[in-house]
Amino acid sequence: MSATRIGRRRLLAGLAGGSLLLASPALLAELLATPAQTLGPFYPDRLPLDRDNDLLIVGDQPGAASGSVVQLHGQILDSRGQPLRGALVEIWQVDAHGIYLHSRGGDRARRDANFQGYGRFETASDGRYRFRTIRPVPYPGRTPHIHFAVTLPGQPRFATQCYIRGEPLNQRDGVLNAIRDPRARERLIVSFVPLAGSAVDEQVARFDIVLGLTPAS
Repeated sequence: MSATRIGRRRLLAGLAGGSLLLASPALLAELLATPAQTLGPFYPDRLPLDRDNDLLIVGDQPGAASGSVVQLHGQILDSRGQPLRGALVEIWQVDAHGIYLHSRGGDRARRDANFQGYGRFETASDGRYRFRTIRPVPYPGRTPHIHFAVTLPGQPRFATQCYIRGEPLNQRDGVLNAIRDPRARERLIVSFVPLAGSAVDEQVARFDIVLGLTPAS
């Protein structure tokens, strides 16, 4: 494994305890449950062999994915703000050309073979997850977004989507605006901001997910 790849893995592993969290917004005092959204038609119909949390490198391929790099992280919490251990967090999204990994998710000839398109991460006792991916791009009919699914042992899979704060297309996106409550809709929109000290113009985004679960007393 190359030194570059090792460095990327270490960066991903260190997000939870590093300075990135200092720049994150404080946990909401009033914990509103994250709104559920459709799983969508483009959850991978065949999962890739490489399913780790770095979507920019596929296996041992030498190339890297096109697009603006984003360090995406957050916590999975219950309704009282307690972190949830053992949550399987999945994400999937289009590549820089607007093509999904799904076999019917766009023009296969244009798909970026260096973009994994899907990743997963299991939370530890701190409830934190982290991914390295690209800033999502729009495609016909949709504003930029990243799909999420969270599955806890013995619980049904919870699906939602993450959106970019300040993106003009948000105003016209039917899926996002199907959430009528502005406060609930706001839970899905987060800031993608420059990562301090990055030499390649990386961005960072924090997306916490609050599940409507009350811990046993």
